[in-house]
Amino acid sequence: MAALPIVVLLGLLAGLKIKPHWCAMAGAMTAIAVAIVFFKMPLPLAAISFGYGVAFGILKIAWIVLAAVYLYDISVETGQFEIMKESIAAITPDRRLQVLLVAFCFGAFIEGAAGFGAPVAIAGAFMIGLGFKPFHAAALNLIANTAPVAWGAIGTPVHTLAAAASLPESDLNAMIGRILPFTAAIVPFWLVRTMVGWQETFEVFPAILVVGLSFAFTQFFWSNHVDSNLVDIMAAVVSMIAIVVFLRFWKPKKIWRFDYDAPLAVAPQSAEISDSAGGQWRARDFDGVAQARAYSAGQVLRAWMPFAILSICVLLWGLPSIKLAMNRATTPAFQVVLANGKPRPGPPGWDVPYLHNAVYRAAPVVPKPTPEAARYDFNWLSATGTGCWFAAVISGLLLGLNPVQLMKVFWRTLKRMRVAMIAISFMLGLGYVTRYSGLDAVLGLAFTRTGWFYPFFGTFLGWLGVALTGSDTSSNVLFGSMQRITSQQLGIDPILMCAANSAGGVMGKMVDAQSITIATAATEQVGNEAAIFRFVAWHSVALGAIVGIIVMLYAYVFASFVPHGLQFVK
Repeated sequence: MAALPIVVLLGLLAGLKIKPHWCAMAGAMTAIAVAIVFFKMPLPLAAISFGYGVAFGILKIAWIVLAAVYLYDISVETGQFEIMKESIAAITPDRRLQVLLVAFCFGAFIEGAAGFGAPVAIAGAFMIGLGFKPFHAAALNLIANTAPVAWGAIGTPVHTLAAAASLPESDLNAMIGRILPFTAAIVPFWLVRTMVGWQETFEVFPAILVVGLSFAFTQFFWSNHVDSNLVDIMAAVVSMIAIVVFLRFWKPKKIWRFDYDAPLAVAPQSAEISDSAGGQWRARDFDGVAQARAYSAGQVLRAWMPFAILSICVLLWGLPSIKLAMNRATTPAFQVVLANGKPRPGPPGWDVPYLHNAVYRAAPVVPKPTPEAARYDFNWLSATGTGCWFAAVISGLLLGLNPVQLMKVFWRTLKRMRVAMIAISFMLGLGYVTRYSGLDAVLGLAFTRTGWFYPFFGTFLGWLGVALTGSDTSSNVLFGSMQRITSQQLGIDPILMCAANSAGGVMGKMVDAQSITIATAATEQVGNEAAIFRFVAWHSVALGAIVGIIVMLYAYVFASFVPHGLQFVK
């Protein structure tokens, strides 16, 4: 019964081809019904927990996605996006290399800065601008947006995991950084192989190695020796610079293009045009490859300026001192002092009426009955989405838009993303109902029955959490504490299993209704969600299984590599 909301959600999406926001609504209503009828949750608590999740989803996730897409729309409105597109096309006309640059490297950068679906939206729209069909752009970006997700939005999932599991963040961060670099090296190869056959994949294997290894090494180094905030941003920047420099000295022997690409002019002397791939992704014969329009360095820098401003704003919003100052100034309930003069314990925010501390978790999920806090921190100014929105407004003003034009662009963005925002809100409402009703605990306890194979299936518990909620952060909230307690009961290192929850969760990102909705909204193919889900589903399960095998090896073969007591240099 606890799995029924997931069965309804994914069954409607994949089997009956229902639009994701209706699937999310049906899944949420099923979760509420199961919670009330079978788990005996009082109706008021079920309704309030759903509303709490919706409110969290709007401010913490949907607002980020909306603001990030707003910045992209401003770039399009001012004509800068065309220059960005041409700057990528000038590096290489080969579609295989473009998908590495945009979907993997640039998408990872947006994930590190904003997260929560923004990379799928922005990089997907970018690829359409380069000439990819909407279906290809959406599917490839969903697959690419995996390895970076554990450090999205300035390390938010790792921060949340440490708080939920009550374990040292530095150790958890380092352990995730010893699992995901392996998949970071695999995903670029997987991405290109998804587009083309084996032969065409190995034709660009040197470039795949440069992207994958540079990203993986930086991800490992930064997570193990620096901090959890800039892992994705630094890895993306390093890998992007590495591949751009590499392509100045190396070119593929054949330029691969889609069969639907228009005939182009002026073939380069250093490469032939491929016509060897087959099937849906096959290439076609060309007379040549068009030369990208030349722009000055100043024009290119100006075009990329909005995303540089986005990075600066998000970094500033992530600084604890700035965030704390904004919260104290704008969120009165952020810090409450009790009558005895001590700060109120627990998470900040207003107590959610009737729900706060009304639900207790009990053994074996926790050692002793523990009340579940329900506090809503309406941190509208310090929210990451507000930082993204300010970046968009500043960029628009610097690019010559007036306030009226900015409002018109924002209204168009809001109309285009309204369905995605509804889906996000209902997905988080579903997740919070499962959390406060105990459905998540029942699902988690079912995985503990796997015994010796728990490291593998515990990894898929994180996958399930992300597929259910659409967020690695939310999955860590749902299952972080349970992973710690279960692993201790089974004699497995809790640092490893809590890290596995986040690392396994990233592979569920491509199949959650929230991400698919954002992808279809951004690439203007609403109604095609079921086809995209069916296309990426097996990729999600296969990559999740690879992470599970890596975790199994750490649990039983390389246990000495699990970190303990790490301290970062301040």
